[in-house]
Amino acid sequence: MSSRPVFTEEHEQFRAMVKEFIAREVTPYAAEWTANGIVDKSVYKAAADQGVLGFAVPVEYGGLGIDDFRYNAIVAEEISIAGSGANGLALTLINDIVAPYLLRLANDDQRQRWLTAVARGEMLFSIAMSEPNAGSDLAGIRTSARREGDEWVINGQKTFISNGIICDAVVVVCRTDPEAGHKGFSLIVVEDGTEGFERGRKLEKLGLHSQDTAELFFTDCRVPATNLLGKEGRGFLHLMENLPSERLSIGITAIAGARRSFGEAVEYAKSRQAFGQSIGSFQANRFTLAEMATELDIAQVYIDDCIRRVVDGTLTAVDAAKAKWWCTELHKKVIDQCLQLYGGYGYMLEYPIARDYADVRITTILGGTTEIMKEIIGRDLGF
Repeated sequence: MSSRPVFTEEHEQFRAMVKEFIAREVTPYAAEWTANGIVDKSVYKAAADQGVLGFAVPVEYGGLGIDDFRYNAIVAEEISIAGSGANGLALTLINDIVAPYLLRLANDDQRQRWLTAVARGEMLFSIAMSEPNAGSDLAGIRTSARREGDEWVINGQKTFISNGIICDAVVVVCRTDPEAGHKGFSLIVVEDGTEGFERGRKLEKLGLHSQDTAELFFTDCRVPATNLLGKEGRGFLHLMENLPSERLSIGITAIAGARRSFGEAVEYAKSRQAFGQSIGSFQANRFTLAEMATELDIAQVYIDDCIRRVVDGTLTAVDAAKAKWWCTELHKKVIDQCLQLYGGYGYMLEYPIARDYADVRITTILGGTTEIMKEIIGRDLGF
């Protein structure tokens, strides 16, 4: 596509800096991190020093005070464009998911304790929602927290937790009032080393191998009452408030990743010869590429409009649901069609398209499945 009006020259200068950071601090180590199944935490300190991580944190807490979602979008896009989605997932998790919770809900003391550490890249957070029996259905969460004096006592289990191994603290979604339904949930921060908090196994996944995903266990885990994030009983509402931008972030990443894979496939289709001509010159392949180019451009326009609406405060949960399901399904479709163009080479892990094929499958599941997104849209239509 041509220039994107949603971004200014200042944003593009930031983009150039992010590109340079990824090329210097991420790309050279990607293979090592994939082999190890985990990212070296030092990269997050480097990201904070560069202003790529925690830039929304106010200046008084050590951040840059940049409250502009377009910067979040640029980081998400460039990580995906570089083919480093798994390696940079903690960056987007903190910038797009954790930081907004802390910025919106933390009191002055919590901001001093946690935001300053986030801004320095010295404290990585994860958020624990999913459980063995509660994925998209957050109302099915069973992890409980009961108040005993000046402490919360947490019991339960979480699973599929991104950054569960390397995190220094985790925002745990707990049921604090079992009789209150959706009004019975609260968010409580559990810090590393807390007695009763244990990390389970690092889960073996189909893709995103360098990004650690874990089980977490809480057995009579006692945390100070001051670790309550936001208001007691308002946890479910706090989650719903942040979900639109979280889901848009996934859609942004999906389109950026799809465009990268598409661009690589176009170059391959030009250079690969079959029956005396480039494979892209065959009508079937040329039409497939034409369809992908068109669909990606149309999706990008919608994504950019959603980014604009985040900035002006008009993005709705329905807007974000549309972006999330359409763009992730399109990403999956594009990767599948691109791999087909590579033939047998597309099945070889030495080609990025093969790794993309494994990595992309989770995108229509995490952050709310495609079916849940359609349910949100359908209800908005009055059904």
